[in-house]
Amino acid sequence: MRPAGGLRHNRAMPELLNARVEACYQQAEAFFKRRFPRPEVSFKLRGQKAGVAHLDENKLRFNPQLYRENQEDFLRQTVAHEVAHLIAHQLFGPTIQPHGEEWQLIMRGVYELPPHRCHSYEVKRRRVSRFIYLCGCPDGEFPFSAQRHAMVAKGRRYYCRRCRTTLVFSGEHRVE
Repeated sequence: MRPAGGLRHNRAMPELLNARVEACYQQAEAFFKRRFPRPEVSFKLRGQKAGVAHLDENKLRFNPQLYRENQEDFLRQTVAHEVAHLIAHQLFGPTIQPHGEEWQLIMRGVYELPPHRCHSYEVKRRRVSRFIYLCGCPDGEFPFSAQRHAMVAKGRRYYCRRCRTTLVFSGEHRVE
């Protein structure tokens, strides 16, 4: 069972982020003296990316895990970074470079932030299963993903490019 304080913090997550998105839009509107349509905002992003801007859909997706672990910088830098993509797209059109001079202008001029292309947040790698397959070569060991291992179980064959023999499951399963 979670403590009430932790639950409240999780509910506040989208509220703080949405408030920051709105503040970024208001800054851009004051700077460019025009209105911008607000995006759909979602927390449905996993993996290494902190945020993604879907330009044609006017949508922002954020990584909740990286947000929780880096909240202050995430709200300041990552949210502005992604909003700047949408603003640049709406001002300058679809042919601009993602982190080009137009986007950099918005980061520096509107938000007064450094135009960093990538975050430096620590990303925890999830554990993955590897199924070890062998061929006739002396060093012929091939770690297969669970998906590829399942394809073999369904009858698919994979071959070694060097010795051209069919790869065979060794029975060894590793978790990395």
